[in-house]
Formats: sequence, structure tokens, C-alpha cells
Amino acid sequence: MRRDAEPYQRRPGRDDPVAGQGVPALYDAVLLDRDGTLVEDVPYNGDPDKVRPVPGARAALDRLRAAGLRLGVVTNQSGLARGLFSTAQLRAVNARVEQLLGPFDTWQCCPHDERAGCACRKPAPGMVHAAARALGTTPDRCVLVGDIGADLAAADAAGAAGVLVPTAATRAAEVAAAGHVAVDLPAAVQLILDRAALLAGLSPHRPVPAPVAGLPSRRPGTVLVVRSDSAGDVLVTGPAVRAVAAHAERVVLLCGPRGRDAAALLPGVDEIVEWPLPWIDGVPAPVDPGDIGRLVERLRAVRADEAVVFTSFHQSALPLALLLRMAGTPRVSAISDDYPGSLLDVRHRIPDGLPEPERALSLAAAAGFTLPDGDDPRLRIRTDRVPPAPAGLGGPGYLVLHPGSAVPSRAVPPELAARIVRVLTAAGHRVAVTGGPDETALTARVAGDTGIDLGGRTGLAELAAVLAGAGALVVGNTGPAHLAAALGVPVVSLFAPTVGYGQWGPYRVPAVRLGDASAPCRDTRATICPVAGHPCLSAVEPGRVLDAVRLLGVVADAPARPAGSPPTVRSGPPSGGVTPVTVGRGSAR
Repeated sequence: MRRDAEPYQRRPGRDDPVAGQGVPALYDAVLLDRDGTLVEDVPYNGDPDKVRPVPGARAALDRLRAAGLRLGVVTNQSGLARGLFSTAQLRAVNARVEQLLGPFDTWQCCPHDERAGCACRKPAPGMVHAAARALGTTPDRCVLVGDIGADLAAADAAGAAGVLVPTAATRAAEVAAAGHVAVDLPAAVQLILDRAALLAGLSPHRPVPAPVAGLPSRRPGTVLVVRSDSAGDVLVTGPAVRAVAAHAERVVLLCGPRGRDAAALLPGVDEIVEWPLPWIDGVPAPVDPGDIGRLVERLRAVRADEAVVFTSFHQSALPLALLLRMAGTPRVSAISDDYPGSLLDVRHRIPDGLPEPERALSLAAAAGFTLPDGDDPRLRIRTDRVPPAPAGLGGPGYLVLHPGSAVPSRAVPPELAARIVRVLTAAGHRVAVTGGPDETALTARVAGDTGIDLGGRTGLAELAAVLAGAGALVVGNTGPAHLAAALGVPVVSLFAPTVGYGQWGPYRVPAVRLGDASAPCRDTRATICPVAGHPCLSAVEPGRVLDAVRLLGVVADAPARPAGSPPTVRSGPPSGGVTPVTVGRGSAR
């Protein structure tokens, strides 16, 4: 079996009742906020006798421990800075928490108040990084459970997953912005364990591995995998494709024209079949019976032992499943809420709201293909197929702003994008503005006199080359966000809420979400903004983008300068450390 991808960072598999025998777990650790999440929120509590666990906390935590997950606490404790309790009292309260709820593997407490500008106080990600180091893992292998927006913002900025458990103190806007919400701590734990079980090919409520009905007795020679949509859709299916490739002799990927360039960058793909599907494409051509007949013959020529049809949550796999049956494909797996009759051998059904990479991975696992030991669900691309970056960028550390999108409702408004470039360059950042051949007027307008205009010079592989040297990407909800995630590049996500952030936000990479998550367009899946003025994004202040860049640890490599001055280009990487900032809500903790 070929190995054409870069070496993976190897981590041991875990034999536990959630992940399954020898299957790498989705997470290594669960981090929890203290006040309001583990115990009732008593403001500035220095008295152990006032510690009261939230209902079901001990049993829920014991379930995580039994699954082999390590536990940590990350808590803002500004009462120390305010002189409202002593270090000894804080330790006594924490000891009481452990007495009631069991041991934690690490405690991370920020003693500062909101005026300190420290790197540890949530929403800054410092405590998440420190907890991951203490637990011998990385933030993207952690999930943080908290009760306010600052908790989830810290998780996002570190690249960890987050689950919000709202209380009376949680603002409605924080609930709207959260990618994943649970009604209480036991429900949050159930969500975490269910997601791990789905990726291991287990029923969420079945604790031990069991055979999947219909699995062949030997591994297939050729597997046809299908993801017919845009570049971003293909990229988020990459981990599932790798799971199939780990077991098959040969993988053929069927994709549409918009996903062809992304398919060429996916590890594990041996052959690409490009074919537009009229029931998938956003602007489809009329159904042509002759073309459908030719597609059946092309599918027959693949001679696949089986097919795995990946779709987005709003698409149907059944039309293609019918054509695969007509082509003689002996085994077909897909997600389908609709009754498939004899079209599917594995009909997979999952709960709503899963991140798209996990949704695809859960189908692969249900079909019998799990990621091998040493791989994990992060997005990846083949860097050997990425060309050199274009000239004129200087050394690494610049910012990239990608204003356009194939879906207009998800693009950054041009005037806002131009203002963002001016603010970022005035603060000393180099900013490259990227776009396709049909976006040169847009990129010229956005770059202005201070940005670096790369419009028309960045196909998908060339954009990957630009992003590889970037400190962060500023972008709407569009394919380049997933390309940045595949390269481990932090993302400032100006996310239009037409689709769910928990499903389509940057996956397992440091990110900051900006925009009005409760705007009227929420969950409409609209391709054209249904509200005049694009209010979900147009109200974002460019200064908040600068704050987000700092929160992600990207340091400007030139002194702040007056607007209108030409950009500074360096020949080497920036120097200096993280600039800690405090962004967003300042809680009393």
C-alpha cells in the first residue's frame, strides 16, 4: 500500500470502551471551566463550604475517566488580583472540588483581572495551551466545556473543540455563536463520547466493538469515494478519504469540476474522475439522459469493489447510489435519512450538527474504514504538490485576506475588507490579498495602496503556497478557510451564519469567530444575502480583526505607521513573542 502523504505525528492508540480496540481516540483530554460548569457559581468564592457540584457532575466525570480521557480545569480567578481571597483559600476551594468530584490531572488558574492584558485569562488561549502541555498532548486533541462565550473563545483560539453549557449567566449572543451546545454537563459528556464512538465505527450507545453488517471478509481492492461539490467540501472530506486509503489497495475519487483542484491535493487518492452531478451542483445543467448513461459506463469502468458516497448534511446520496447499482457496484455506503430500499448496503444515520470532517469520518467508519494508528482527524493536503510561493511577500509571518467566495452570502463585504487591510497594515502587518482570475478588480480594490495584491495569481495550489508562510488567514466561510486548516494556519473567520459554525467552522486549528451569529440569515443556507447590507458581517469593526490577530499570537513585523504609507516587506521571519490581549466579555471570574 502506497504512502504518499507526509508522515503523521504518531500518537498511541487507546483501548477504551469509546474509541474501540486499538483505534485512536478523537480526544485525549477534556478541559472544564470551574465556576458555573463543574460547581455552582459563587462569585469570588474563597470558602470550601460553599462548593456545590452541578447536578450529575461526579457521574459524568467518572464516565470520561472510564473512557481513558484525562481531565483538567481551566478557570479565571480574578478574585486573587482583587484581594478577595488568598492563594491558600483558592487551593482549599479547589481541593474541595476534587474531594466531591474526583481528581483532575491538571489545574490551570489565571490569577489576573481583565486589566492585566495577560495571555492566560480566557478568552485568551494561554491556559488551554498550558493544560495540553501538562497532559502531554496538544490543544487540537482537547475539548473544553464551559458556560460562557469566553470559555469557547479560548478553546477556539487554541485550536481545541468547545461545548457550551449555558446557565442563567450566559448571554443569548454567546449561545448563538457557540458551535456546540448541551443542556447540562452530563449532556456535554454524552456529546463528547458519542462523537468519539461515531468515528470509531460504534453505535454511540454500544460500549464494545461489534461487526458491521455486510462487511466483506477481505479488504477491497478498489474503493470509489465520492464528494461532488466545491473545493472546501472536498477538503473537509480528506480525513475520511485517508481512512479509506489506509485499508484499500486503490482509491478513486469522483468529484465535480469545482472540487477537482482540491481533490488533486488530498493524500490517499490514486485516480480522479471529474463529473458534474445535476442533483448536487448549485447551478446545475439540465439532466441529460445521454450524459447519465455515459456516467454509468464511466462508473462501471472503475470496477470498484465498493463505493462510499460522501454528501453534505443537506444533500441526498440516493441518485448516485442508483447509478452505482446500474453500474454493478456490489457494495454502497452512504448517509441517508430517506429510506434507501435496496440502493444502500450501509445506510448510516447520524445526529445533526457534527463537524463536516467528523460526519464524513463516521460514514467511513460505519463502512469499515477507520483512521490508522498515528493518523488523526485533522485536515491535510499533499505539500509535495504545492508550488513555491509567488514573489513579493517577503519572509513568513504576513497575513492573508481572502475577500471573495463562490457563495456571495459568505464573502467579506468589499468595503469592510478594504478597511481591514488599512487597519492591519497601519499596525505593522504585511497583508496579502488573494483571489481568483475573475476577482482581480475586487482584490485591487481591497488591497488599496498598502496591501499586496495577488489577485488572479492564486489557484488553489498557489493559494496553499501563500498560506503556508502566513501567520493567519482572514476569510469568510469559504474553501480557503479549510485550506488554511489543512496547513495548520490560524483563521480569523468572518462567518456568515447561513450555515452552522459547529459544522463548517475551521476544524482543529486556532480560530477566532467574528460576525453576528444571530443575524436574520441564520441557518437559511442562502447563497445570496437575504438581508440588505449584509448585516451579519458589515457591522464588524476592523479593530476587532486586529484584536483577533493578536489573540492568535501573530506579531506585527514592523512598527505601527500612518495609514497610506507603503507596506514594509521583510526578507526574514518576524521576531518577538505573543502579544497578549483581552478581547470580548470581561467576566467577574
